[in-house]
Amino acid sequence: MRERRYNVAVVGATGAVGTEMMRILEERNFPVERLVPLASERSAGKSVKFKGEEIPVKVLDERSFEGVQIALFSAGGSVSERFAPIAARSGCVVVDNTSAFRMDPDVPLVVPEVNPHAISLYKKKGIIANPNCSTIQMVVVLKPLHDRARIRRVVVSTYQSVSGTGMRAILELEAQVRAWVEGKALEPKVYPHPIAFNCLPHIDVFFEDGYTKEEMKMVNETKKIMEDETIRVTATTVRVPVFRGHSEAINIETERKLTVQEAREILSRAPGVKLWDDPAEKKYPMPILAAGGDETWVGRIREDTSVENGLNLWVVADNLRKGAALNAIQIAEILIRDYLV
Repeated sequence: MRERRYNVAVVGATGAVGTEMMRILEERNFPVERLVPLASERSAGKSVKFKGEEIPVKVLDERSFEGVQIALFSAGGSVSERFAPIAARSGCVVVDNTSAFRMDPDVPLVVPEVNPHAISLYKKKGIIANPNCSTIQMVVVLKPLHDRARIRRVVVSTYQSVSGTGMRAILELEAQVRAWVEGKALEPKVYPHPIAFNCLPHIDVFFEDGYTKEEMKMVNETKKIMEDETIRVTATTVRVPVFRGHSEAINIETERKLTVQEAREILSRAPGVKLWDDPAEKKYPMPILAAGGDETWVGRIREDTSVENGLNLWVVADNLRKGAALNAIQIAEILIRDYLV
């Protein structure tokens, strides 16, 4: 019997995440019958390569989803707000990588290693939300620890690469590094200040209380994905001059004490997690190790001696893959396995 195949649209196909989505669809041999790369008018005339074939990019419009069963969106919140419901009404299931629907109570927010059962709720609106990149890698590590000892509080500081902002930010960091080497001024365009050789404690817009939108995404999304509103979360998110890979210093306080050895044993068996924790051998997660891979790396696990039941962890993942494209395609894989039969 022939395997069922699906017409798959990628919205934002020429962007950093869209490009990664198509690469992963090919790598994981997703059953694509027809790929429909979609983008704005700025990409008119461009093409993308998929399985050795050059496929013209089509301009996104209201008729783009006719005959499409699955649409992967990564073209900005305003695009998703307008076109995701149109795609859903056409009979397409949307996996949306923007923040447009994440906190909608009728839209599941899914990390497959954490809450795959939530995918079943997609039927309400035909949309499944992909969480924020920094939230995804954090909850992949936290969930198995939460299941064992129940996490009461999380304090996280992130060190996020420029690829989280998109291709323009990657090119800006590259240009500023060249300018610095040549003794020229570092001209910021994407960010409010130079990013080369700098750290910006500013991701997304600031709210009146001093937190940024990125920080509050981590707070609210963690509770929804972990299905526990009692977990207290606070975050500080920082943009750093790294091209690819987000890092996080995470402090957790648990209801029951977890020893370092227990935590290592739990995480060594956790799906999607790579334990890399041997300080004596200088083994600890770094963006340069995680870039291009699918695992969420964890190391520097140590007891927080300032509280009774505390642990510190260092977590790193490729933000374009597990933090975005891979997570979306893992959702789509479960969708076709369990629901679109």
